[in-house]
Amino acid sequence: MKYSLAAFASGLIFGLGLILSGMANPEKVLGFLDLAGLWDPSLAFVMGGAILVGLVAFGLARKRTLSFLGFDMKLPTSSRIDKRLMGGSLLFGVGWGIAGFCPGPGLVALGAGEQKAAVFVAAMLAGMAIYEWIERRRPST
Repeated sequence: MKYSLAAFASGLIFGLGLILSGMANPEKVLGFLDLAGLWDPSLAFVMGGAILVGLVAFGLARKRTLSFLGFDMKLPTSSRIDKRLMGGSLLFGVGWGIAGFCPGPGLVALGAGEQKAAVFVAAMLAGMAIYEWIERRRPST
C-alpha cells in the first residue's frame, strides 16, 4: 500500500508541476521552440530547474544501495551514445516540436480533457506498439 501511495503522490506532484510550469500547454511549448518567431524563454527556466533537481537526486542516489522505499537502486550504467539513442532523440524532438507535447505533459493534458492530447497519446501508444513489434523481430546482439 505504501508503494501505491508513493507512486500516486509522485505522479500527482509531477502532474501539478507540469501544469504550473506550463509544460502541459502545447502553445506554451511551441512558443519556446519557435526560435525564429515570438520566442518564449520561460520554459528554459523550468528545464534548468529540472536539471538541477535531477543532478542533486542522482548525486544522492549514487551513494545509496536501496531506495527510500527499500528497493534496490537501479541506475543507468551505460554512457554510450549510439545511433539508436541519437535516432530516438531525434524522433522525440521532432514529435515534441510538431505536437507541443511529450509523454508526461501529454498524459496530464489528456487527464485535463484536452482533445489534442487524446490524438497525441493515441499516436504515442501506436508508436510504442510499433517499437515493441520491431524489437521482437530484431535479431539479438
